[in-house]
This record gives sequence, C-alpha cells and structure tokens, in this order.
Amino acid sequence: MNEKSSPLVAALCECVGAAQVLTDPDALAPYNADWRGYYHGSALAVVRPGSVAEVARVVRLAAAAGTAIVPQGGNTSLCGGATPSADRSQLIVSLTRLKRVRAIDAQNATMTVDAGLTLAEAQAAARAAGFLFPLSLASEGTCQIGGNLSTNAGGTAVLRYGNMREQVLGLEVVLASGEIWDGLRGLRKDNTGYDLKQLFIGAEGTLGIITAAVLKLRPLPRSSATALLAIPDPTAAVKVLQRLREAFGDRLTGFEVMARICLDFVIRQVPGTQDVLPGHDWYALMQLDDSAAGAELQGALEPVLGSALEADLVVDATIAQSETQVLALWALRENVSEAQRHEGYSIKHDISLPVSSIPEFLTRAAAQLSVAFPGARFVSFGHFGDGNLHYNLSEPVGADGAARDAFRNGQPVANRVVHDLVHAYGGSISAEHGVGQFKREEIKRYKSALELDLMRLVKNALDPQGIMNPGKVL
Repeated sequence: MNEKSSPLVAALCECVGAAQVLTDPDALAPYNADWRGYYHGSALAVVRPGSVAEVARVVRLAAAAGTAIVPQGGNTSLCGGATPSADRSQLIVSLTRLKRVRAIDAQNATMTVDAGLTLAEAQAAARAAGFLFPLSLASEGTCQIGGNLSTNAGGTAVLRYGNMREQVLGLEVVLASGEIWDGLRGLRKDNTGYDLKQLFIGAEGTLGIITAAVLKLRPLPRSSATALLAIPDPTAAVKVLQRLREAFGDRLTGFEVMARICLDFVIRQVPGTQDVLPGHDWYALMQLDDSAAGAELQGALEPVLGSALEADLVVDATIAQSETQVLALWALRENVSEAQRHEGYSIKHDISLPVSSIPEFLTRAAAQLSVAFPGARFVSFGHFGDGNLHYNLSEPVGADGAARDAFRNGQPVANRVVHDLVHAYGGSISAEHGVGQFKREEIKRYKSALELDLMRLVKNALDPQGIMNPGKVL
C-alpha cells in the first residue's frame, strides 16, 4: 500500500503539512539506520512537527490508530534506541524542527530550550549570554538536547558538573495520551511531590516525548589549564586522579584516560594529528577550570605534576600553551570513536565502575578475552574521573572474511565476560549510551526481578497502550 494513502499518514499530512511527512524510501533512509550502521529499520513514515502543539496532535493521531512512535533527535544513538522496527509499523517523530531558545534568565542562571536544539547550539546560546552550558560530547554538533535528556548523556565534564540529569531543572513532555505536561520550572528547590521530570530523563523516549527543558547555566571559565600526561598504567592513573582532586577540588573538570592504541588509531586515521608524547602505554588528558579571572592554574598544576613525576606516577607531560594546543590535545580524545570506525569491526562496551576497581577489571578482562579472541585489539578509553570506561575490542589486523565473521559472531561471548566482571565489581553495563535495543536483554541478567517489575509498572502507568518506543529498554 502507498503509505501516503493510509488514513494515519493522510491525517498527519493535514496536521503538520505534507512536506513534513516523509514516506519515500530514499528520504527515510537516514532515519531508518543508527549512527553505527548496526541497526536498520523501516518506518511507516517520518513526521517532523514544528511545535509542541503539533507533537501532541501527532501523538493523539498515532494513539488513536494504535501506531507505535519512535522519538528521534539527532539519531546519534549507539544502542539502537532511535531506530524503528523493520515491519513499517512504527512512526518516527523527528524533533529536528523544534529549535528555539525560548528564554534565558540571566539572574536565575537558566535557559529554556526546545528539544531539537543541537547541543552545540545550546552551548553557543549560553556562551552568547555570558554563561557555560557544560555538557560536552564528541557528537555535540549533531546530537540534540532531547536525545541528551533521553539517554542521560555524560561526556567529558561529568567529573565536575555531572550527567545531563544534573543539568536540568524542568521539562515539557508530550505524554502517550497526547497531553502536554508543562513542568518548565526553573526552581532549584521544589518539594511538592514526586520529581516527575526524573522519570523521563534516561527513559529513551519510552514514557513520553521531551519537547523542551529548563537547563542550568554555569559561570564561564576565565582561567584554565589542559595537560596530556603519559602514565605507566591505570593504577597510576587512579593515584594521579586522587592527587589532582586533593589539590584542585571541583576545579578538576575532566580526567580522560586512553590506552596507546587509541592514539595510534587517531594518528593513523585523522590527517594532521600530531603524536605529542610518543612511546608510552597509557595517557591521561586533564583539564582544570576556574571562573575567577587571573587564577594561576598552570602555575599551580606544575608542582603537582612534578611531584607525580618524582613518584613515577607520571612518565612525561605536556601542558597546552595556547587555545590551539588545547584543541589539539582534546582532538586526540574526541576522535577516538570515529578513528576506530575505520579500523574494522569493533565490539563496544559502555560501562561504569568504581574508579578504584578499573585497573583490576582491565587486567582480568584482558586475560579472559585474549583467550577467546586471539589477536583482538583492546581499545580502552573514557571518562576515567567518573568511572566511565569505553572498553572496546577491534578485530585483529588483517582479519579475512572468515576471521571477521568469527569475531563478530563472538560478540555475545565478549559481552558476557565484560558484563559479568562489571557486575561483580558493582558496576553498570550502561554508563551513558543507554540501553536501547542493544542491551535490552542484557539488563535482565543484572537487574533484579523487582527492579524490572517496578520499571514495567511505571511504563504501563504512563503508556498503557505501549506505543512509546516499544522494544527499547524493556
């Protein structure tokens, strides 16, 4: 059947305009696949409402037709959380046209924005008003605020500012009934009942569609220091992190750790990349920020690093002397994921652990996986300061078709080794990427039956028809 002739699609065209309802296969293609190309679906249509009122009308139409909805922002999900099923039964609701900065309240240090605003646009709006919006991700030019909220995004500044959950004061949400919940309150204290916004943050669109948010704004840093440290091993990284925390407190914004292979990938795959500190096994990228003008952070950092060098916790170090050097150092970290894409198939894990457990986890995981995956390349990097590790395996160098297939087919084995170890250390199998389709079955192994039952109770209460992003999370 021609989708344009279906009663639902015809009603959607009348609701938002025919130009904003896509059914042509070529037009649907970018929406039907995830960023990694791992998941491929086939939507009935993509509808692009231009206001919260239109989102609400779209949801009411879908609910009346019994059609499932897949909310989609920048489509940068790494777990298939925004990819539809393959049977053309689901409607993608794209938030790309909801891009307003609704208000900036400088005296309250808040900003109210639409969910379709990209993270980079939100950062720029805050900066233009003299503030910082601190969430920072490699995909910030594409990912959207609604998606950041739906996955409780983390990034490189969680150590100081927290995940997306900590950046939000209020939400506006279109519920599965098509009702609009207006929770856009810029209050830091409100004890008048359940904190309903927290239900929708991290829910991956399974409880409702976030259409706007009140975000906290922070003072712009006026002083900073960025350094790349060569370190002997992850155990030394834990000790260096402790020293930096003791010396600088919450002025320590980021502490990222990378195995040497991460830099090798970036240097090989990203033209113009400089190998700043060659020849070491592990690296830590750190940043200090202070909102006070004239803070001598670099001068304060040098003796701390000197002491770490004397204690053999740091082997070598370079401190950025210009904004160009700062950007170059951060590019080493931010380009790891993109560079790895060009190194063949990879088995990815987004995990969190107590920082103190990371070195032992790395040792035990490598020992077990080396037996199961001979020749696999261990690509470990992440937000070490908050315990979030991206623990990936890249296929062996020179793997032919059969070897590549064997590597791919071994993903469940790798997942079991990694996730069982993570669970044994009291960690989480999903730190910042969400559950989506990718880990929907995995969480059943690690969450208690009671936790899952409680989640289903919430889901059934808010979405009794089960139309909001079905097949994701639960």
